[in-house]
Formats: sequence, structure tokens, C-alpha cells
Amino acid sequence: MLEHIKQWLDRRRGGVIGSHNPDNLPHPKAPGDQLLSESRLIVLDLETTGLNASKDEVIAIGAVAIQGGTIPLDDQFDLILRRPELDIRETVLIHGIGTEALTQGHETEDALLYLLEWMNGDPILAYHSAFDQKFLEKTLKAQLGYTQPHTWMDVADILPAFFPDAKTGGKGLDHWADYFGLEVSARHHAAADALATAELTLAALNKAGKDGVKTLHELNDKLKYHRRLQNMHRF
Repeated sequence: MLEHIKQWLDRRRGGVIGSHNPDNLPHPKAPGDQLLSESRLIVLDLETTGLNASKDEVIAIGAVAIQGGTIPLDDQFDLILRRPELDIRETVLIHGIGTEALTQGHETEDALLYLLEWMNGDPILAYHSAFDQKFLEKTLKAQLGYTQPHTWMDVADILPAFFPDAKTGGKGLDHWADYFGLEVSARHHAAADALATAELTLAALNKAGKDGVKTLHELNDKLKYHRRLQNMHRF
């Protein structure tokens, strides 16, 4: 992947692609009649300096693509951003990204432009997606002036929607990984967490197909229905 990024940056510097004009970037795709079995989905995870989107910042982005019921090994994204000015003392023991890594990371604008090109407007999935969505949208707006709304889906909703009787012992990513017998190689590493989330998503998509959920629109409707049920059960 690093070679792909190097080639992309060379093309950008040569004026072939890349621009601060959002109109030149891929447009987000709305969930419609696209078949889940054929759609490309982006599973994303961020590492940040903290949990408060109003003051904390993104320092690493990991993502993998799902397509055709597989996770192609050559279709992944894993970058640490060059942000040496940030204070990571409170979270370095969690994500392991220190000052040296932030000093040697990729320029933030370049990394974000490459991410948008690579995602190609495809729907984004994440575990507890509201967190990642807030941080990514804030960073894209601050760094690039980019505000186009992408389709986001929460894997923390997708899993219980298709496995309502699963006894996981909790609602966290680790609980679901244990339930399916998955080994997460390095928790709180963006790329590893994205891969684990993608593997769980594949299990849910396989179940979705068996339940007659075939398209992105049907999946989106299933999640809305699941959230309505959850909200009703709270009262």
C-alpha cells in the first residue's frame, strides 16, 4: 500500500489528480439498489488523542474494503498523520503512537486527500460509527474544507440486528470477536481494529443474505428498524 500512496502523491504533485476543490473528489454514494454481494464497503477505524471531538484530534486512520464477500489484502488503508504538535501524553499508552511516529507520519492534507480518493464515495462502516464520523468529518472540514455527507453504518447495530439472540456478554468489539472466535492482533491499532470489524461485518452480511436482505437500501432500512426497536425498549 505504501507504494500506491507514493505513486499517488507523485501524481498529485505533478498536477494529475488531487485538489482542494471538493468538486474534483469522488461523490458519496447513497444506499440504493446496489447488491450487497457486489458493493464495495469501507470499514474504518481512527486513533485519536482523546474522546472529545470538540478538542481532540485524529492521529491515525486504518481502513479495509469489503467487496464480493471478501476482504482484499491489496485494498486497505493504514496511515499515521504527521501531527507532532499534538499532546498525546494521556493516550499514548492506549494506541502506542508516540511523538516520533507523529513527527514521521504523512502530511495530513495528503493523507486525507488520498483517503477520499481511495474510499471513492463508498459507504463507510465503523464500530460505534458516531465517534469515527464526528472526528473524520471535523478533520476533513478543518484540513480540506470538505463537507460532503457520506453514508455511514454502525457495525454495533448491524451485528445485533442479524444476531439478536447472541450471548456476547457485552456490546463491545471484543465481546463480538470472542463470540465469533476471532483473534484481534492488536487492539487500539486502527488497521487491526478495522480488519476485525470487517471480519465481523462479513459474518453479518452473510446472515443478511440468508434473511433476504440483498441491497444497501434494504440493509439501511433494517438498521433503522433495529434502532427504532432499541429505542422503544428503553421506555
